Amino acid sequence: MCLPLMLHRNRTRAFIAGTIERRGRELRALHDAENADMSLPALLVDRLLLPVIGAPLFIVSNPDLVIAQCKAGIVGAFPALNARPPEQFEAWLARIDDELAAHRAAHPGARVAPYAVNQIIHPSNDRLAHDLAACRRHRVPIVITSLSAPHDVVPVVHDWGGLVFHDVISVRHARKALEAGVDGLILVCAGAGGHAGGVSPFALVSEVRRFYDGTIILAGAITRGEQVLAAQAIGADLAYIGTRFIATHEANAAAGYKQMIVDSTAADVVYSNLFTGVLGNYLRGSIVDAGLDPDRLPQADKSTMSFGSGGSARSKAWRDIWGAGQGVGSIDAVLGAAEVVEVLRRDYHQARARLAASGA
Repeated sequence: MCLPLMLHRNRTRAFIAGTIERRGRELRALHDAENADMSLPALLVDRLLLPVIGAPLFIVSNPDLVIAQCKAGIVGAFPALNARPPEQFEAWLARIDDELAAHRAAHPGARVAPYAVNQIIHPSNDRLAHDLAACRRHRVPIVITSLSAPHDVVPVVHDWGGLVFHDVISVRHARKALEAGVDGLILVCAGAGGHAGGVSPFALVSEVRRFYDGTIILAGAITRGEQVLAAQAIGADLAYIGTRFIATHEANAAAGYKQMIVDSTAADVVYSNLFTGVLGNYLRGSIVDAGLDPDRLPQADKSTMSFGSGGSARSKAWRDIWGAGQGVGSIDAVLGAAEVVEVLRRDYHQARARLAASGA
């Protein structure tokens, strides 16, 4: 065999061997990444099909939505205050417990996610003690706390073996929550639906990771599977998705609300504190329908916030002024919650595969 041909064949074999070795490394890295639990607490390890928590949506989240989310393999969550009157709250917990237990028994190999209850930590919430006692009786797996740091709530939840994740919009709030002993931080960044911060997720995740290596859940305009992957890439463990689940069959939202989600884009989202006293994102169309000018909204007095069992005229605005995040432009249809999760999961894994194939 002539020397040039031998050299060519050797180079070809070396190239093929190198390609196979490189692809093997990529596939191993992909497998490791898909099966890594990052900073997840033991309660969530091997319990999720997708690293997502369905955010608790005021009025919108109900047992139907939570159960569907958990069965689909993501954490489903709802605000305790959605169950009215207060006695209804325990009935909701019992139904969720029973239906998820039955589903696990019928599908022993399935990953059925735990659920979470959102508690508002504010002096006006006169239901907190009542609702927390019900959570104790049902050993609710995860309690999501909002507003004030949950110093008094954390030891109670830990006593029954539950986890506490706390909403924060700044480094200062994150440090206060960690001082209270929470198990994870929900970083509510710019673009999130409902009550939201104004800091970029790139900035806030990076700053929090400088002093905290525990569980981080990222919120802010996440409506697609590739965005869930992006959240992990910048240092979060889980994505927090709310707006996408408003446009689902199970959600307790008016048909007009769901359709407005589908029809809107980021330009149709308005940031204001008028409606609850806390800055949040709302759909421009719903503000116009209420007879207000979305470009000339006055500022509200934060001291008048009320989250009690009777609510207030301002808190009832959520029924007429519809919250949504800046990710609405990626929502094209009203679907079942399980189908939404399946699309998110498909897009998440396709994004992983694209990155692996590109050598990124």
